[in-house]
Amino acid sequence: MAGIIDAAALKAEIHACVGGSGEVALLDIREHGQYGAGHPFFAVSCPYSVLEKRASVLVPRCSAPVVVFDDDDGVAERAAAALEGIGYSSVRVLSGGAPGWAAAGYTLYQGVNLPSKTFGELVEHACHTPSITAEDLHGMQTRGDNIILLDGRTPAEYANFNIPGGISCPNAELPLRFDDLVSDADTTVVINCAGRTRSIIGAQTLIDFGIAQKVVALENGTQGWALIDLELERGADRFAPENVSATALEAAHGRAMNLAAKDDISFVDGDTLAAWRGDDTRTTYLIDVRSGPEFETGHLAGARHAPGGQLVQATDLSVGVMGARIVVCDDTEVRAVMAAHWLGLMGRDVHVLRGGVGAAAMETGEVVDGVSDKTAPHLTETSVDEMRAGMVNGTMVAIDIRSSQSYRDGHVSGAHWALRPQMPTIAGQLEGMHAVLIAEAGDGARLAALDASALGAMGVTILAGGMSAWLAAGHTVERSPDVPADGNRKDYLFFTGQRHMGNKEHMRQYLEWEIGLVGQLDADERAAFKLPEL
Repeated sequence: MAGIIDAAALKAEIHACVGGSGEVALLDIREHGQYGAGHPFFAVSCPYSVLEKRASVLVPRCSAPVVVFDDDDGVAERAAAALEGIGYSSVRVLSGGAPGWAAAGYTLYQGVNLPSKTFGELVEHACHTPSITAEDLHGMQTRGDNIILLDGRTPAEYANFNIPGGISCPNAELPLRFDDLVSDADTTVVINCAGRTRSIIGAQTLIDFGIAQKVVALENGTQGWALIDLELERGADRFAPENVSATALEAAHGRAMNLAAKDDISFVDGDTLAAWRGDDTRTTYLIDVRSGPEFETGHLAGARHAPGGQLVQATDLSVGVMGARIVVCDDTEVRAVMAAHWLGLMGRDVHVLRGGVGAAAMETGEVVDGVSDKTAPHLTETSVDEMRAGMVNGTMVAIDIRSSQSYRDGHVSGAHWALRPQMPTIAGQLEGMHAVLIAEAGDGARLAALDASALGAMGVTILAGGMSAWLAAGHTVERSPDVPADGNRKDYLFFTGQRHMGNKEHMRQYLEWEIGLVGQLDADERAAFKLPEL
């Protein structure tokens, strides 16, 4: 039976952990839209829809203290029971949920990746990172100035849209590949992202690594470019060289070691890492910060993958336990030092694996985070024809658990829409019926099946092939622009959700939100970061 903790006690516990005393994971089990609408600063998103799947990633040690919270609507109690069911032994529920946190006088922050986004803004304040505007950049390009534009986002984001002329080089790759990209000491290096923080972190990374060239961040990134009515490029394929030359690697490693010495970054060997990972009293994350293809080719057993730039940009997607140890690794130590440099300044207990991953204890392939067989059933499949016939004769009910936007765009006529936490709202349709789940992911369906069965469904299966099979069979779909109603779309983040779809108002709101984050911090939240002048 989960315990209860009030907001004041939880806040004190959070900041004790941030200060190095103990551990705690604060899991927001609401859906993505609810989380983005407002949550405590150090809360980590772990929606009830995929709770057991995500919890194993965010909180790998089952004896770590966990606090879950909801909208004070009873879902947190269900989530706590689910976590206890898979072995978590120290689970508590925040009294009053998010509303209780606000009622205690604490801020609920809009947006996602709050600590990392705020950190980027603080870096600009503390380091006085130089920047230029989109107008400046356009003028430099028009004049033919000696510049290079490097896009610090992921390759997938870059290929979706980018500033014309830009070259994709994710932030963690910048110090490793720089000398193969820029050879002229007089070249001005411009780093961009889609908004602000990765531009700042990318530019400051090169500055901190001791790059001789002039380096600047592009203020407001691609959104700043679009806001002055300049066209973005789509489908670009200009990427940094895949292989690093010996000369570039030597220079990059030398700079990395200089920065590591300046920062007093901790390096640990394999034996120390093994001992830490075997310690059941403290959480240790092993995170491989290389690129996805490199990770899949070979990585240390049990390592998680998060490209270094994204680990800094969205730490909360990989690390759910405050006060935990983080060990970062790569093959040359350069990217690991980049990640450790910033994570240390974010107040994390971070270490670099000395010598990198090497060739020992390697496994190949992507690590897939699945749901334990003991947790959720392996669902059998129902064919399109079987479901259609069952719906006609009244023996089957179709439950669409895809995103609210997917349901609006087109669903099986007569199918009910409900995410896992909303299953009780359709309990009357489930009782005594065979439920067929229409899903986008098998693990999500398996977890939803637990709740459907508990609410009285006589059997639960999944539609074989999903909506693609339904359409391939020649059946039509029903579109519902207003169903589910906005108030029920707990998975959809309305806050600036259309900023990458040409909505300039959302772009402005997003940029104002980023800039305004620092001003919302209270003294304890600000003290978590270890930047100079803070």
